[in-house]
Amino acid sequence: TSNNIMEPQSQNLKTAPFLTLGRFHISEDYGFLLPNPLRELPGHYSPWMEIANRLPQLIESRQLRAQVNEMPLLNCQFLTGYREWRLARLVLSFITMGYVWQDGETQPKEILPRNLALPFVEVSRNLGLPPILVHSDLVLANWATRNPGGPLEIRNLDTIISFPGGESLRGFILVTVLVEKAAVPGIKALVQAVNAILQSSPDSLLQALQRLRVSIQDITRALGQMHDYVDPDIFYAVIRIFLSGWKDNPALPAGLVYEGVSKEPLSYSGGSAAQSTILHAFDEFLGVHHSKESADFLHRMRDYMPPSHRAFLEEICVAPSLRTHIMSSGNSQLLTAYNQCVESLAALRTYHLALVTKYLITAASRAKAQRTSHLPRPPQALEERGTGGTAVVSFLKSVRDKTLETLLHPSG
Repeated sequence: TSNNIMEPQSQNLKTAPFLTLGRFHISEDYGFLLPNPLRELPGHYSPWMEIANRLPQLIESRQLRAQVNEMPLLNCQFLTGYREWRLARLVLSFITMGYVWQDGETQPKEILPRNLALPFVEVSRNLGLPPILVHSDLVLANWATRNPGGPLEIRNLDTIISFPGGESLRGFILVTVLVEKAAVPGIKALVQAVNAILQSSPDSLLQALQRLRVSIQDITRALGQMHDYVDPDIFYAVIRIFLSGWKDNPALPAGLVYEGVSKEPLSYSGGSAAQSTILHAFDEFLGVHHSKESADFLHRMRDYMPPSHRAFLEEICVAPSLRTHIMSSGNSQLLTAYNQCVESLAALRTYHLALVTKYLITAASRAKAQRTSHLPRPPQALEERGTGGTAVVSFLKSVRDKTLETLLHPSG
């Protein structure tokens, strides 16, 4: 199919190349997950790995900053291959979050030392990502199978790099890995559907929409494992701070100075589920339009995705409109299948809202009542906000409601 890979500018519908995942470095088996991430960097980078592998202990004993300050300034020239760059970024982003938030939100570090800032910014530029921990580090490049031949399920998975939070942190990351895995058939179905519209194949389109609906339901089921593996109090009081950024965060109002990179502080949003490409892709494909405020935030989160995943979303944007196609087809089976996809997506968002209420809002009020006195005092600055900096409940309600507004009504 090499002759199918054409420049997007030259497209019109008659010559538009069919959509493929390979063009966007999306795996047929793993979707947006990085297939089989590396666990070790070349020996030159052992000073980074030694710190990263002991991160939870170093943070809990308040020794991480001292260790980082002793770290040699390493050049990135010995990194070869995409997966080495991704692991270097994973390691440096985790060390950065630990360094900034080691002492909690009351004493964040406002300057990232050059021996950490310079390589982190270099690796980030190389990968087209901002220099802060994002979903593609925390989740997409941070998983390994215990038994390589075994199934992708929690008991056969491990994280590569960790923060404090023990089993709850492991559960939080790995359940999200399983959510990404559950989305793979849906992403493939989306590609099948776009191509079915280009080929005017209603049977293939119907099949694709049915597969998409099943995948969205499987994502919701995968997300439900959070209840089994993540303790809300530990998530709220221990884990959340390390996902927090320095944009829209009262704890670091000016941002963070990256020493040797910029004299002015730089501001970046913290980790957010909105940095996962999955729901963006489904929204674009199904034609879900969000309110201006939500859409602005979601659009900004695309800058926190790997560039090839961003390009995939842009490709769906310029593909023929599914909604228009279904409305003009007059095919009631397609209309029903489309609406079932939209309803499943709204149900997923309702479920996500319930999770966030449990892990953020309820946990916050419990922490206020000091019923969790064995845990550190949780961060106040982001009390009702997600780690990405949004007023999270109103945001999630809005995106869910706008999803439902997308339902099509049969004409006549």
